[in-house]
Amino acid sequence: MVRGKTVCCGLSTLEVTLMVLFVVMTAVSVGLISVMAVHWEDRLQEPEPTVSPTAGPHENPYLIGVGRADCTGPPGDVPLMGYANVEQTAAGIHTRLFSRAFIVDNGSKRVVFVTADIGMVSQRLRLEVLKELEVKYGNLYRQDNVILSGTHTHSGLGGYFQYTLFMITSKGYIKPSIKAIVNGIVKSIDIAHRNIKPGRIYMSKGELEESNLNRSPHSYLNNPAEERNKYKSNTDKQVTLLKFTDLDGDGMGMLSWFAVHAVSMNYTNQMVSSDNMGYASYLLEQEKNIGFLPGEGPFVAAFASSNLGDASPNIRGPFCANTGLPCDYLNSSCPIGGLKMCVALGPAGSDMFNNTKIIGENIFKRAKDLYGKARQEVRGPLHAAHQWVNMTDVTVQLNSTHTGRTCKPALGHSFAAGTTDGGGDLNFTQGAVEGDPFWDGIRDALLGAPSNETQDCHRPKPILFSTGEMTWPLPWHPSIVDVQMITIGPVAIVAIPGEMTTMSGRRIREAVKQELEAQGTFSNAEVVVAGLCNIYTHYITTYEEYQIQRYEGASTIYGPHTLSAYIQKFRGLAKAIAEGKEQELPKGPEPPFFKDSQLFSLLPAAAVDKKPINTTFGEVLEQVDPEYTVGDVASVTFVAGNPRHSGDMRDKTFVTVEKYHNSTAYWDVVHTDASWETRFHWVKNGAESNATIEWHIPLSAQAGSYRIRHFGHYKQRKGFLETVILAYEGVSDVFRVSKIT
Repeated sequence: MVRGKTVCCGLSTLEVTLMVLFVVMTAVSVGLISVMAVHWEDRLQEPEPTVSPTAGPHENPYLIGVGRADCTGPPGDVPLMGYANVEQTAAGIHTRLFSRAFIVDNGSKRVVFVTADIGMVSQRLRLEVLKELEVKYGNLYRQDNVILSGTHTHSGLGGYFQYTLFMITSKGYIKPSIKAIVNGIVKSIDIAHRNIKPGRIYMSKGELEESNLNRSPHSYLNNPAEERNKYKSNTDKQVTLLKFTDLDGDGMGMLSWFAVHAVSMNYTNQMVSSDNMGYASYLLEQEKNIGFLPGEGPFVAAFASSNLGDASPNIRGPFCANTGLPCDYLNSSCPIGGLKMCVALGPAGSDMFNNTKIIGENIFKRAKDLYGKARQEVRGPLHAAHQWVNMTDVTVQLNSTHTGRTCKPALGHSFAAGTTDGGGDLNFTQGAVEGDPFWDGIRDALLGAPSNETQDCHRPKPILFSTGEMTWPLPWHPSIVDVQMITIGPVAIVAIPGEMTTMSGRRIREAVKQELEAQGTFSNAEVVVAGLCNIYTHYITTYEEYQIQRYEGASTIYGPHTLSAYIQKFRGLAKAIAEGKEQELPKGPEPPFFKDSQLFSLLPAAAVDKKPINTTFGEVLEQVDPEYTVGDVASVTFVAGNPRHSGDMRDKTFVTVEKYHNSTAYWDVVHTDASWETRFHWVKNGAESNATIEWHIPLSAQAGSYRIRHFGHYKQRKGFLETVILAYEGVSDVFRVSKIT
């Protein structure tokens, strides 16, 4: 179909039906994919890398490449991906989004790990990235040796999925959005590829407290006591870090994993933001890349997601917003106001910017400490294993006498309840093990009732949407799923196609470690769970957690034996790697790649921009003050165009903060819209719009003269049928910044 136009062959029926579903699913799915010294230590301060005492003879170094690239799409009108609220559309930039790539090569094999500031990797996104890589590099970068992971920020842009459920919650397939992400990921790999050189890898581990909280403790407690007793906490506190250096010991980059939802920026936010994990990257990269603006410089610091399914950054826990009392423990609701009033708060209460800052700083500080202490060198061969699996029909060997099987995808009633990080609007609650005649009747009328077979397979889940039996206009959920693993020496990175809960991740790690070491080819294997990889399949709970049917269990779409099926499949990959037989693994059934013409978009084309009478685009409507002190907020408002008219703004900016240098009479850019200190608010009023730029002046800012500039584009008519896109820019008055006296 052509975006923004009516399509033949019954699209009007499609639009009517989908808009009805929009209304229902916006309300029930707010939590859909939550568903939540300016210098780095100098060489004298930083411990010299040393080899682990148990390491063998010195081996040849790896070839290592690191790269980072902007993957920010159009920050206007496009729904944000995570809370599944179609009214939560992008309206500016808090921080830009980046893809960070790491290539490791031992001379005979090569592996790639990419983590991007997006909600999750979709199947469509992965397939498009691999197609682009094949055009550039032939079969060098493939399904088996490239892992794509999302940080799970809920403030990234949507529109990059090919299955109906996800298209409904993000206004369809939005080409400018997915192209920005595809191009950014590919460019980050290009940069890493070009910069590859001999180097070494060091591993470090530690724990991080006061940065995550289990948001479904009742589900966790249903796991066996003897299993729970092996662990100190009901969330994973472990930070696992890889440090990349050249042969001189100079840092090239850092890659770490920690389990926490990137939902510090809550469901009221409308600015594109990399959230807490992105802020950790920002802090470390700014310390290492002295003199560079954010998003620039050679050092790449990546903070990747892990088994975060039940791990929230809102560590003060859930309270009733109207009374201040704790929410109901079992179903996370309030006596007055129900589910919507039960809201979990971060360390700074309701201030989402400070919540993001505090959690991000915690993650950054722990990683910085571990980076400085990293001494255990990673050595050994590289392996990569991949299979496609039909997750709707996996037989699981539960014990010596019993088997189970996975199911066609389905979402339970508690899926519509959302979580304490972002609850639903209607009368759904977490922990529902029975259906509701009212909503089941609406479902049956609109979508059809689930089959008896699917209902039996998913028990005790009461099915709200039997997505595996819904195929119009396209399948609602995937059937074919990637399972993938790469190893770098003793480090195994397991690519999880969704959100694993704490205990699910622990079971996967234990199973893979056991399988790798059973053959004797691996010793002391370190297994890393990498979340939100390659394709999104919602949540993965343990069998015991599934019985409770809170949000995470209701969103485990392949049924109660989903985790067991994944353990079985990842054990198979680990065994093949340990035996050196990964090339003999069956490829499995390939997933579909739907044509663009089969996909739909419900995001209309951006209209012609209008402006107030007797003004021009870029003109200042509200001027800055003449003077500010560090710690103040400088603000200016411009006549603006729709950011969508600016096209691909990767590696560009809508904002600069510039300082005047008297000696050279030159304006120096000190901040862009990639900076934490700036906020670009785009406010639309019909066909007119404004851009308000805020500079939160840091205490480190130098005294002097400054100005704020805004760049953009607007669409205007040229004749009766034609339109033209024109660039504009605006500049504030000069203002003074002084230090606190």
